[in-house]
Parts: sequence; structure tokens; C-alpha cells
Amino acid sequence: MLTSLQNSLIKQIRKLHSTKERHKQQLFLLEGTHLLEEACAVNYPLVTLCCTPEWQIAHSSLWEEACSRCDRCEIVSEEILQAIATTVQPDGVAAIAKRSDSPNQVPFTGLVLALETIQDPGNLGTIIRTAAAAGASGLWLSSDSVDLDNPKVLRASAGQWFRLTMAVSEDLKATLQHCQQSGMQIVATLPTATLTYWEVDWRKPSLILLGNEGAGLSSDLATLADKQVKIPLSPGVESLNVAIAAALMLYEAQRQKSQPPLGN
Repeated sequence: MLTSLQNSLIKQIRKLHSTKERHKQQLFLLEGTHLLEEACAVNYPLVTLCCTPEWQIAHSSLWEEACSRCDRCEIVSEEILQAIATTVQPDGVAAIAKRSDSPNQVPFTGLVLALETIQDPGNLGTIIRTAAAAGASGLWLSSDSVDLDNPKVLRASAGQWFRLTMAVSEDLKATLQHCQQSGMQIVATLPTATLTYWEVDWRKPSLILLGNEGAGLSSDLATLADKQVKIPLSPGVESLNVAIAAALMLYEAQRQKSQPPLGN
């Protein structure tokens, strides 16, 4: 059992709390039973597994399955697990996984999201979770946003991180133009828009474009939109949380697609 904070593996894992180190090591941290279950369910490449003796006894089948996918498995003390986790009350297990070395191919069809400069990991994780639940095809993220594999993003996604096709765009404007050339309509939320989000024909291949929590969309991207829409707000309310805005449009699109075609 590993009990020392000076152990080289423990030092390595603790460094993964940092964005810089995740990029340097090309690894990220998975915390908790549910995320580990989801990673195993989709055969995501794992490197190292650490758990407490109590967790191993309580989850023997998952321990065996995860170990079969890892290069190294270690039993650690409760104190060590606390030290390597980013959560206040970890549930007894953490793993190291490989960052993707090849970009995912987000399809230019169906219903896709593009997010510009999203900073809050909770927002991004919630958007990922909602997009997966609503049957979205994928998600683009601008390179100046919070890391996709930030531990808080993974936790907020409730495991759906592994089930939604996502990619970081180094040039979101070029990505949006490619989407348009592929026949997708770009729908952007802007407070000055006259069209409400439910007046859009979401049966068409569509991309939902959302901006930074405080600043909103940059004018450079907003001008690319084929449709600019608003979400009606009561007087005195300035804006909605970006994850809530995403949810409203994702589920309006799902609602429309579930309706019979016009004329039937």
C-alpha cells in the first residue's frame, strides 16, 4: 500500500491538478466510481488506477475490470487518496487517463454546439451532459476556453464526457465557416436579436453558437450567424447562465424533431 506523499507516482498524479502539467504529461485525472465506470464502458485508455482498500473490497468487479485496462494499479491509504483528488470528499478511487493525441471528428451534420471562451468548468461540464442527453452530434470548443479534461468539467458532465464527440478548435471562425459550407445553419444567441429561439427551424442541420459567460459572443463570430436569436427574459433580468441557454435550445430542437412533418 502506498502511504507516502513523497512517492514519485503520487507526486506525478498531484501535478495533474494543473492545466500546464496535464498538457506536459498528456494525461488527466479521473475521479470517482461513476467516471471510472463510464470510462470502462467505452474502453477509454487508462494508465494508472489508485484506490483505498475499502473501495477495492466494495467494488471488486470494477477494480478487476479497470486493472485489466491499466498499466499500473495501486492500493493507497485514505490520506493519499485525499491528497491526489481534487474533490473535498473523494469516494475512494482515482485514475490517470491519456489525453487524446488525435482530434475527434465532430460531424458537420445534426445538432452541434460551438462554444467561445467558456471559462467556468461547471458550465462546460453541464453543457456536455445536456448535449449528450438531448442527442447532439458533437461540440466544438475554442482553444481559449477551460480545458475539456479539467477535473471539474469531467465531474459536471456526470460521465457523459465519454459519450459526446468533442474537439478543440484552434480557429473557431474557420470551423464555423466549414460548418456553413457543409450545409449547417449557425444560430447565435444575442440580446439584440428580434427572433426568439423557438422560431428557428431546428429540423435543419444546425450549430448553436454560444459565447463567454460575461462578455458573450465576439462580434467577429456573431456576424457569421445565419440566425440571431434571443431568449425572452422578464424585465430586470439581464441574461441567463450559458448552460441554461444551451439546454433551452437543445431541447427545443429535440421537440421540433419529434413532431410530425408539416402537412401531415
